[in-house]
Amino acid sequence: MSPDTSWPVRQTTLSPPSLQSLADAIDAGLSSNFAVASCTVDSPPDLTLPPFHLAAPGLNGSSRVVDIGGPPNLLPSPNLSKKYDMLSICQQIDMNPSSGFMLGAGAGPFHVLGQNSELMPNFAYGSAAGSSPTRNRTHYAKITPSDDVTCCQLPDSTAFGLMCNLFCSEGAPGPCLHIVAKSRTGPLNFTETIQQAIKTSFGDKLVSLGGVFLIKRGSVNLHVMPDFLSRPFESREGVEAWLRYFDMQFDHDDPLICLSVLHSGNDGGMGLRMEHTHCFTVDANGDDDKSTTKGGHYHYDLEATKEEVEYEGWFNIAEMLYRIDQP
Repeated sequence: MSPDTSWPVRQTTLSPPSLQSLADAIDAGLSSNFAVASCTVDSPPDLTLPPFHLAAPGLNGSSRVVDIGGPPNLLPSPNLSKKYDMLSICQQIDMNPSSGFMLGAGAGPFHVLGQNSELMPNFAYGSAAGSSPTRNRTHYAKITPSDDVTCCQLPDSTAFGLMCNLFCSEGAPGPCLHIVAKSRTGPLNFTETIQQAIKTSFGDKLVSLGGVFLIKRGSVNLHVMPDFLSRPFESREGVEAWLRYFDMQFDHDDPLICLSVLHSGNDGGMGLRMEHTHCFTVDANGDDDKSTTKGGHYHYDLEATKEEVEYEGWFNIAEMLYRIDQP
């Protein structure tokens, strides 16, 4: 069966600020929340290599963000008809058929895995995938029968369910925002600091970014969705109580790899999820196809390690915005 390409879609052409003006704004804002921080425009190393483990080498070329479904698909009971596929999304958002790359955060394909999970989309095709037709480094994190977390590479599938936020490009090398932040001094997490810095400089102007960041050192709070309940949720608070939260520690030999999509400004009624970041780790030998015990949805770094926390990220700005199957 071919992927479903019939989901309703809304499209907006963005008018993003220049990378340099965005870097200046973020650089100024970082100092309010971190003791050591900078944002510059630079070209990243090959992002397919450790420690980033992306499916494509860069974040450039026809950049766009897409928001599919959303958290309302969980309430009051999960809408199990919401089965999506990255390949069909590529068609709906008019991606280059010869080179493409998608990264982000979403809900795992319950119909493939047999249970609910957190998904870290990380998929390239065509020239972005190098010598192979595709490179799929998508991971998922789930709750095991023993009530622990396992983080694994998704079997050969491009499916997902319920909701997803994606940053898409041709996966080409080129200039990006290089963001470094160490020793948190303020109350905001890493992505909130970036959003606040953009809002301070650009107000209600809609600015959309996506990329990857590492947590090189420190402890962070993540959640992982368990399998679906047999009864409906009565409220959003019920969803929060259902989620499983974990504190996990990371260092330079075992960094957390975070795939992130974020927005600042007025979304014009599109009901965007303004920030969504999912994270995974690879095993100590650098094999991203081996399961680990760390991964999930990023919330914040912990107060206990705020003085030692270290972030490093590469982001690019989106030129187009797509809203698919808005609940």
